[in-house]
Amino acid sequence: MENGKVESKGELEDILESFSRLANGLIPAFHAIQNRYGYIPKERLPEIARAFNLSQADVYGVLTFYHDFRLEPVGRHVVSVCRAEACQANGSAAVIDHLRRKLGVDFGETTADEEVTLLPTYCFGNCACGPSVAVDGKLYGRMSAERVERILRGMGASA
Repeated sequence: MENGKVESKGELEDILESFSRLANGLIPAFHAIQNRYGYIPKERLPEIARAFNLSQADVYGVLTFYHDFRLEPVGRHVVSVCRAEACQANGSAAVIDHLRRKLGVDFGETTADEEVTLLPTYCFGNCACGPSVAVDGKLYGRMSAERVERILRGMGASA
């Protein structure tokens, strides 16, 4: 991938060919595409729909139903903050405010150096340990502004 673009049409075709033969292969195909490219390229949805013999609306509906799938390129690191009620009750607003200020971005945005993308999540299922944050897919509970900043610094990110 270069500048968020899919390099080879053949790579995507190979992924689609292997998953389109499976019953219920669309979601595993989305995972494979996102694992390879970091996101699901919106401009490739017609191709994906054809591979699964579905309408583009059906493919888009499945894609946007699940919060883990992304339609835009993301930074080298992805920070997801739970915004569900249990985490809110345990202080997620302070963590969110701190991240927004330190990173200089809002939800759905990526830092200017393309290091960190900040995303909202609506429940990790870690309610007893809120507020919860996932950094590059690794879940952390009982987060504070200071703890999340330490984790980002440890990764070499810009916080």
